[in-house]
Amino acid sequence: MIYHVIGLMSGSSLDGLDIAFVRLEEVRGHWTYEILEADCTPYDLSWHNALKHAANLSVPELLKLNTAYGRYLGQQAIDFIQQHHIHHQVHFLASHGHTIFHEPHAQCSFQLGDGASIAAITGLPVISDLRALDIALGGQGAPIVPIGDKLLFGNYDYRLNIGGIANITVPSGNNLLAFDICAANQVLNTLANREGQEMDTDGLMAARGKLISDLLGDLTHQHYYLQDAPKSLSNNKAIELVFPILMQTQHKTADLLHTWVNVMVQLITNVVERYPSVSESATMLVTGGGAFNKYLIGKLREALKACNVTLIVPDDKTVKFKEALVMALIGTLRWREETNVLSTVTGASRDSIGGALWMGHAYNG
Repeated sequence: MIYHVIGLMSGSSLDGLDIAFVRLEEVRGHWTYEILEADCTPYDLSWHNALKHAANLSVPELLKLNTAYGRYLGQQAIDFIQQHHIHHQVHFLASHGHTIFHEPHAQCSFQLGDGASIAAITGLPVISDLRALDIALGGQGAPIVPIGDKLLFGNYDYRLNIGGIANITVPSGNNLLAFDICAANQVLNTLANREGQEMDTDGLMAARGKLISDLLGDLTHQHYYLQDAPKSLSNNKAIELVFPILMQTQHKTADLLHTWVNVMVQLITNVVERYPSVSESATMLVTGGGAFNKYLIGKLREALKACNVTLIVPDDKTVKFKEALVMALIGTLRWREETNVLSTVTGASRDSIGGALWMGHAYNG
């Protein structure tokens, strides 16, 4: 079977909305993909601030924002379809939404972006609320990307995504094991913002900085990093592990960037050492915005050599839009009524077929 699907993804780094139109094909249980068209639409200042502060809204204002953001997502999808001339080619959309609240221990996680509104605007079937059932089953609801690692990127031993938060899928016998490692681009971008820059392009500022050894020790010795999986980080929790230590200092921004890059490298390397591959020449696929940070990737590649792991950065489309691609896959599995969230990853009581389906068109039978 062949499916043409649009995946929508908004990450914790708030750099914009990723939209990917993908071709997914399943033949006797084997899946292949092609990213046909893809764009990242940056958030303007009003949307950036609205999403950043959404968790602080009153219930009525949050509900209004949920609807407004859903309509925004629908309009962005319409504009994307028109721009790329793919009218009547899209079977359905899968939308992750934007996570603004995540407390799995309370069986609660909320991704902003009303699926019904997206369906109403686009007139297409929409699959949303992808994490909700796993959370209800006692799971972390995250990461959910590992189903894509299994079906689309199974030829790699480790699959690392460096977005606002760094997460990884690691070797673990016959089962998949995946979890959030630490805050990533949201820290690097916040520090770069202090110098009037959107990001530390290529890690140039970090490369000029110096290591602050006492901060390195404080930042790496946090209880979360020692916890066994399954585990996940909310945006707020990820920030809490870093900012009170990192930001309340008088050190130069370049030195803080340099130090945080080294913290990330150490934490990722610790994970690889804790979950070694049986392969003598293991590989790690790296995607997400952090894969374009040349200084970070260089430091990580060097550190992984001691673990006999080769770091691989794929083509730019896969780096940028892997998560939107996997949202499309998760939506496709939901459409087929097949497992799309793995309990071995999230700790839920069972695997699940997650996602709410909204039919954007009427049937006149």
